[in-house]
Order: sequence, then C-alpha cells, then structure tokens
Amino acid sequence: MKLAEALINRANYQRRLEELRQRILRNAKYQEGELPAEDPTALTKEYNSLSSVLEDLIVKINRTNHSIVLQDGRSMIAALAERDMLKKRHELYKSLADSATPRQDRYSKKEIKFLSSVNVAEIQQKSDDIARSYRLLDMAIQETNWTHELEE
Repeated sequence: MKLAEALINRANYQRRLEELRQRILRNAKYQEGELPAEDPTALTKEYNSLSSVLEDLIVKINRTNHSIVLQDGRSMIAALAERDMLKKRHELYKSLADSATPRQDRYSKKEIKFLSSVNVAEIQQKSDDIARSYRLLDMAIQETNWTHELEE
C-alpha cells in the first residue's frame, strides 16, 4: 500500500471513530420503557477494534515518514513540520491583512476613523509568498506519498 493510501485510510478511520463516538453518546441513555436505538456496548466494541487498527496504521505511517527523504534532501518529518508552520504563518498574515484593511463604515466625519498600523500591501504580499511556498512543499510531500510504500 502506498503511503498516500494509508493517509486516506487514516482520515477515514478517524471520521468513522468520531461517528461511532457520537452514536455511543446518543445511545448512552434511553427513556424508561423504551430501548436505545443502538446497543452502546456493541458500538463501544466496534470503536475499540477500529481504534486498534488505526493505532497500528499510525505507527506504520510514522515509521514510513521517518525513513523518507524528499528529492530536495529534506526528511519527510522536517518537511511536514515546515508545512505545518507555513500554514500557521499564512493564516496569521492573511488574518492580519484582513484586520488591518481600513473599512469605510463611518456615517459622519465626527465618528472615529481607524487607520492601519501595518502596510497591508506588504502583509498581503507576504501572505501570498507563504501560501506559494506552502503549495510547493505540499505538492512535493504529496508526490512522495504516492511513490513510497508503507513500511510494515
């Protein structure tokens, strides 16, 4: 199985676990004289079984990521960390540009006028540059995910 397939399976298992968790909690109580819609004990067993499968898969993914080196010489672990930080930086700069953009929501000249404390154009350019770096790195990671087999 390719690493990318394992990552897709991991996301599916995580979604499934969340669905099971919600179903378990919805059926934890029922009205006297009625029956719960589903058996929470059976759902809990299914949850625990799937949790074990997911845990094994995560170990294999992490082991595989630890052994991969991207074409540019970076380890997969370093590339993933960098991608996470690029995403956070992009979110910051995008939010800063949005917040600093002056809006004309005054109704008269007597109302307080707000000014930007940063150069919005520079901040927006920085946000765009980070987004570009993120996309390029993400493409390299995705390409690598589809070319490497999952380690057992």
